[in-house]
Amino acid sequence: MKKGYLVLQNGRVFEGTRFGAETDATGELVFTTGMCGYLETLTDPSYAGQIVTQTYPLIGNYGVIPEDFEGECHVRGYVVREWCQEPSNFRCQGDLDSFLKERGVPGLCGVDTRELTRILRESGVMNACICDEVPADLAAVAAYAVSGVVESVTCREPVLCPAEGEERFRVSLLDYGAKQNIIRELQKRGCAVTVLPASASAEEVLAANPDGVMLSNGPGDPAENVYQIAQIQKLLGKAPLFGICLGHQLTALAAGGSTFKLKYGHRGVNQPVRDLNGVRTYITSQNHGYAVDSASLPAGKVSFANANDGTCEGVDYPGLRAFTVQFHPEARSGPQDTSFLFDRFINLMKGGDL
Repeated sequence: MKKGYLVLQNGRVFEGTRFGAETDATGELVFTTGMCGYLETLTDPSYAGQIVTQTYPLIGNYGVIPEDFEGECHVRGYVVREWCQEPSNFRCQGDLDSFLKERGVPGLCGVDTRELTRILRESGVMNACICDEVPADLAAVAAYAVSGVVESVTCREPVLCPAEGEERFRVSLLDYGAKQNIIRELQKRGCAVTVLPASASAEEVLAANPDGVMLSNGPGDPAENVYQIAQIQKLLGKAPLFGICLGHQLTALAAGGSTFKLKYGHRGVNQPVRDLNGVRTYITSQNHGYAVDSASLPAGKVSFANANDGTCEGVDYPGLRAFTVQFHPEARSGPQDTSFLFDRFINLMKGGDL
């Protein structure tokens, strides 16, 4: 097997063994703490522009299962401690090496991911490259920026996803990099979902007379999406609205708030979130590098907070019939702790209150 290197922009070099596509790649290096769900990670569009490191040491043991995909693979590279070359699972339809090769994604195994994670926790996320030879000049690595990624992951044309069983509601979902399980959660509650490109205008969304509007997750810096923020401003108050992850951040920006970049982000399936309207703490799935500044919100009430660092995890906008969360209720980390949020959205579309 071929030797390869992970080179951080601070000059630190990790040697490993290459698998996946035989190509070099540069990206923003991040870590995720999930003990399972590597397929959902690899196919989550929110990782666009990033090299992903798994903290769990053995990856690939149950192979590749297309039914578990959340979308297309947009990661720039993949770094693991140990790559399982002989997966075993009754649903398995392929192996991780072939999956990455088919999608042009380079992988590196045999890396001390524990040490790598310590570096990112202490220094914060940074750029890195996967390569065959250590570059003498790291200027190009340091200059890399995750930019324009929403446009690269959104759908190109509207897509209609029919309701399961009787159609009760029509939902317009703005696709900033939507995970498929968001659509599935709506469908099974009787929603016909029209998935719209991120370039859709507020006028186009409202022309369909939807019962509700869904704002999806997605990658990158939320403040970069100036056009999308302007459209959300026009949508607020016009129809019940539910935003997840990037949709949460964009709504806060549209309401006059601000966002900031976290030191190393929240990525994994074990993030504790406190319900500020009750006494519960939920275990949630998260994947984001930015957060809403709670103190900056001129409108809305913070509804959830991260139990580790206190950052904003949700906002209610009662006067606008809208609410948003930073975490992923469709991912069922508890395993179904926060799926009730979809029922809250249904209640809003029925004419109920938050």
